[in-house]
Amino acid sequence: MADVNKIVQAAVDGAIREGGEIGLQVAAYLKGELVVDVWGGLADETTGRMVNGDTLFPVFSVTKAVTATALHIQAERGLIDYDKPISHYWPEFAANGKGKATVRDALTHRSGIPLMPAGVTPEQMCKWEWMIDQLAKMESVFAPGSTSAYHSYTFGWIIAECVRRTDPKRRPFGRFIQEEICAPLGIDNLFIGIPDAAEPRIAKLTNIPPPVAGTPAPGALRLGAIPAQVGVVQEVFGRPDVRRACIPGAGGIMNARSEARFFAMLANGGAFGGTRLLSEERVRAFSTPRSNRGEVDQVLARVLNLGISGFHLGGESPPAPPVIGSNPHTISHPGAGGSIGWADPDARLAVGICHNRMFDAQTPQDNPLQPIGDAIRRALSLA
Repeated sequence: MADVNKIVQAAVDGAIREGGEIGLQVAAYLKGELVVDVWGGLADETTGRMVNGDTLFPVFSVTKAVTATALHIQAERGLIDYDKPISHYWPEFAANGKGKATVRDALTHRSGIPLMPAGVTPEQMCKWEWMIDQLAKMESVFAPGSTSAYHSYTFGWIIAECVRRTDPKRRPFGRFIQEEICAPLGIDNLFIGIPDAAEPRIAKLTNIPPPVAGTPAPGALRLGAIPAQVGVVQEVFGRPDVRRACIPGAGGIMNARSEARFFAMLANGGAFGGTRLLSEERVRAFSTPRSNRGEVDQVLARVLNLGISGFHLGGESPPAPPVIGSNPHTISHPGAGGSIGWADPDARLAVGICHNRMFDAQTPQDNPLQPIGDAIRRALSLA
C-alpha cells in the first residue's frame, strides 16, 4: 500500500502544483480494502488551513449516487417498483399532467421537471416540505419519459420523497441515509445535512471563474435547473442553513474515505464488510445503459452516458467521464466543479476524489483530476 499511496500522492501533488488545484483528498478501495488514502493542499486558501484526512468537502451531484442507492434499497425490499408512476407513492405529484411519470423516468432524468421553482431562494431550498409542495404543483416542461433533461437539483427531491413515502418509519431522508446506508457500512463522514460538529472541518470552495468573453451563454433550461441565486458557489453552499439542510440532489458533504467506502459497496456487488444492502443482480443492472444513448440532453446540451438506475457509466470519452476509465461496466457520479466517485465492479475498485477548486473542464486534458485516476489504475496494475 505504501508504494501505491506514494504514486497517487505524487499525482495529487502534481495536480496542486501544476493543475491549479487548491485542496484535494483521494481514497480508493480494492476488493474491500482501503489501498489509497492521500491528501494535500489547502482546505481554505484565505486562512491557510490545510487539508487532512478528516476534511469534509461539498460534492454536489455525487450526492445523487447516494440518493439513488436509497431508492434501490427500497426496491430491494419490495417497497418500490421502478415502473410504477411516482404518483403511486406520492399522489400529489400527479398534478398538472405528471401522473404518468414513472420512478424510472426520474432515475433517468426524463420525468420532465428539471427546473427549480420560479424565484426559489436558498432559504426556501432548505425547507423540505416547501420544495416537495412546489415540485408536486409544477407543470412538466417535457412529456414524461420523452426527453433527457438533466434534473440538476430536482432529481434529489423526487427520488428522496419516493423513499420517504415508502419508508414504514417515515424518517427524514437525511436520517434514512445515516441509518440505512452509513451505519451498516461503517461510514462516518458522509452527510446530506451536516451535524453542527462537522462544520469546522468543511473546506471552503473556490468558485468557477466567470466565463471568458465570447463563451456561449447557458441555455434557459440550464439556468432554470440551477438558478443563479441557488448556484453551486461558496456563497450558497457555504451557508450554515444550506449545509444543515437535506438537499438530496446536490447537498452532500463528505470526505474521500467515506465516499470511496460507499462506492466500495457497489464495486463489491452490493455488499461490504459482511453487510449486504443490495443484491448482486440489481447492482449489475446499474451498468445497463438507458435507451436513446446518443440523445442530446436538453439541459446540459450534450450527450450523457447514463444508465437506467441513476448512475453515469464508464466507456468511451466523451460521453463517459474520462477520469473513471474506459470500462463500460463502471458506475459513477460526477459533481459540479469536478468532484467524482466511481465503482468498477470488474476490478472491484472504488474511488472517491474530493476537492475545493471548482472547474468545468471541457476535455480530459483540461481536467487536473485525470492524472489522478490514471495514477490509481497504474499503481494498482489496472491500467
